[in-house]
Amino acid sequence: MRILLVLLFTLTATPLWAAQPFTPEQEVRIKALIRETLIANPDILEQSVNAWQQQANEAQDKQLNQFIAANKKVLYEDPGSPRFGAAKPVLTIVLFTDYNCPFCKIFDPLLEKLVQEYPQVAVVLKPLPFKGESSVTSARVALTLWQQHPDQFMAFHQRLMAKKGFHDASSIASAQKTTGVTPVESSEQSLTVLRSNLKLAEQLGVQGTPATLIGDQMVPGAISYEQLEAIVKQQLAQAEK
Repeated sequence: MRILLVLLFTLTATPLWAAQPFTPEQEVRIKALIRETLIANPDILEQSVNAWQQQANEAQDKQLNQFIAANKKVLYEDPGSPRFGAAKPVLTIVLFTDYNCPFCKIFDPLLEKLVQEYPQVAVVLKPLPFKGESSVTSARVALTLWQQHPDQFMAFHQRLMAKKGFHDASSIASAQKTTGVTPVESSEQSLTVLRSNLKLAEQLGVQGTPATLIGDQMVPGAISYEQLEAIVKQQLAQAEK
């Protein structure tokens, strides 16, 4: 090990432009030293991988925090994005979701339960039309309803999420009728909001729904309520410091 460290120090201490090329015999010996060192100390490789992974995670966290700081208004304060929960939250969760996504339909009620149990938490919904034309249609109707009749949104949203399988024009109309909301025509603003959501998702590296931004953590996929609650408790503790 000491021989290898000395050798590495010698190599790094000598400018590359001034170094003499290794002879074939030296190259063989260097490779043998490295191999012998790794065999004798197998934890070296694991430590190197762990250190690299930690550095990569720290870099990703830094980039995410910088992105959040630069995009706070569009993430948390966009009036075109539906929200529920606390009016003045300590923690605001951002959910990227799709009315045709089966995993979103499972995960969405967990967030509704969460804000009931944690009244200092709010949820902002960012529909993403990832699953076809009816994803776009249902999202635009829901966003338009939020813009024009926000007090009617939640019942309609829950009804859309309750349907198994994909939506179509008939199921969207049925959801409007069943919930008794005011019928609306999709607004131009709803399309603008969807485009903004898609841009945010791309910048955050979202590849599917649901995807949830909780404080400084980006959580992909549908997680259990226990996992969700644990993350929220951690983020609330950080926010309340």
